Amino acid sequence: MKIIFWLSMIGILYTYLGYPAVMWMLARLRPRPWTAKPISPSVSVVLAVHNGAALLPRKIEHLLGLDYPGIKEIIIISDGSTDGTAELLARLRHPRLTTIILDEHRGKAVAVNAGVAKATADVILFVDIRPEIASGAIQQLVSNFADPKVGCVAGELILRRESHDGVSAAVSGVYWRYEKWIRTCESICGSPVGVYGGFYAIRRELAVPQPAGIILDDMFQPLSIIRQGYRSVLDVNAYVYDTWPTRIEEEFHRKVRTLAGNFQLFRLAPWTLTPRNPVLFQLVSHKVMRLVVPYLLVLLLISTLALSGGSLIYAAFAALQIFGWIVAIAGLRYRIPALHRVAAPASALLVLKVAAVVGLYRFLFTRGPLWKIWTSHEPGERTAALETANSEPPELFAPAAGNDRRRILLNDSHRREEH
Repeated sequence: MKIIFWLSMIGILYTYLGYPAVMWMLARLRPRPWTAKPISPSVSVVLAVHNGAALLPRKIEHLLGLDYPGIKEIIIISDGSTDGTAELLARLRHPRLTTIILDEHRGKAVAVNAGVAKATADVILFVDIRPEIASGAIQQLVSNFADPKVGCVAGELILRRESHDGVSAAVSGVYWRYEKWIRTCESICGSPVGVYGGFYAIRRELAVPQPAGIILDDMFQPLSIIRQGYRSVLDVNAYVYDTWPTRIEEEFHRKVRTLAGNFQLFRLAPWTLTPRNPVLFQLVSHKVMRLVVPYLLVLLLISTLALSGGSLIYAAFAALQIFGWIVAIAGLRYRIPALHRVAAPASALLVLKVAAVVGLYRFLFTRGPLWKIWTSHEPGERTAALETANSEPPELFAPAAGNDRRRILLNDSHRREEH
């Protein structure tokens, strides 16, 4: 039991303290700076949407109003939408807008592949429908391509402050800052293993077709570029703004999908777990170990309980673990003022670890395409969608023909865009 105890303890400590410390030291002692200077490559913006009619008009207006003069085209792909998105895109009238209508809903990867195939600019910029790109962010982002060894660049996600429950706030606060810090260290000394998928750019000639149905396109594409001998980097001055789920239930569903996507990535791209992946060490330490930690935590508790009968130290440590999990569980249902600073992060950790276990279950037992496990019930987003639908910029659209398609948009505006 002592071997199990120490192996579990070492695995957990390495995942959350050891590996980040190694990356921090490498970033300080062996940084790999890259060249960034003002350049103006042409840019193709690619946006894949499913049932995004309510949010799309404002997003199109935002994209057309971006301050980077080198945007050659904005390619919007409707992935089997049923809420009027296809009809809305068919009415678009603007020389820089290209639309692709896919009749069948086949997932974001297929839609993105269709958009990439149409792109003609030097750089492809991938965006999602919700994030808002800051002024100057695209110029800042593409400046990194002045270095010929940089093949992928991601921006800095800034989360808007909205009302959250305590656990969701812990995930979007402490956990997200911790995650960004690790990615930044990885970027300084090499390449991060993943990027924020709502705002990142690649050299068009390096784009790799993504496996149909893959969830983590924002890991597969950067890793594929790294595999070709290029770097993926983060630019912490290229800002993009988004909101985090305000309820822990929403965050849990999002994490289940993402963590199930990790297992799917390893199945669809098995080379990622071989020496052919130049960042194999980072991938195993940063991603794979986090998928293992839930089981290490269980083994740690079991081994500690087994050893506690003959040692006060193990007994005390077992009691501390039990108390911590009780606090974490209680924090999901109750706000405990005296323990809030401890309970919220503990509850957030519990949610993330349970999501990893559920993610594995979903990966193994989901019938049909794995990407269809995403659902959303965020009422705030529904309200925002309705407000956005009312702000359709009429100058971008030809008049609707036949039936009142505007009514279709409003009636179905509660549907959330999936990507």
